[in-house]
Amino acid sequence: MRIVILGAPGSGKGTQAAFIKETYQIAHISTGDLLRAHVRNGTPLGLKAKSVMEAGQLVSDELVLGMLADRLAADDTRNGFILDGYPRNLIQVAALDELLASVGQPLDIAVKLTVPFDIIVGRCEIRFKAEGRKDDNPDVVRERLRIYSDQTEPVVAAYRAAGRLVEIDGVGQVAEITQRIQDTLKPYA
Repeated sequence: MRIVILGAPGSGKGTQAAFIKETYQIAHISTGDLLRAHVRNGTPLGLKAKSVMEAGQLVSDELVLGMLADRLAADDTRNGFILDGYPRNLIQVAALDELLASVGQPLDIAVKLTVPFDIIVGRCEIRFKAEGRKDDNPDVVRERLRIYSDQTEPVVAAYRAAGRLVEIDGVGQVAEITQRIQDTLKPYA
């Protein structure tokens, strides 16, 4: 099973990706974690990424795709994977499709967790007060949601147009949302 999980920051992607990983015994590939691991381990791709990040720039799509290609070659991806945090724009959608075709692992489904932005801001505000995470500050969250709308919503539209998108109501108890996802993924297991 090869899945992309989509949703706005704070929609519960990480929580649900962990469930999918455990339930279906597939690799959870977070591009953010992947990037940090390459930098921490001093790989050639990580060194390139580090120099870009230290210059205050965004890591290129090409560099992230190279890291992703390396990761997809690992043994634990043979049963499938869930991509979290990628693709984030239409260029990445095309690049991912090309990469997956070249390794013989085409995408099965894109799952989007749909949560109204006001609920996301509320969730993150609670977490901000409890944990003090700077990225959960309501003003920061609103800006991240704006960027998500501008950049990632076209990805959702592309997967919808390709007939590969399933939208899941991401509001409710974690177990309820998990059950919705499980019901959706049954045909792909």
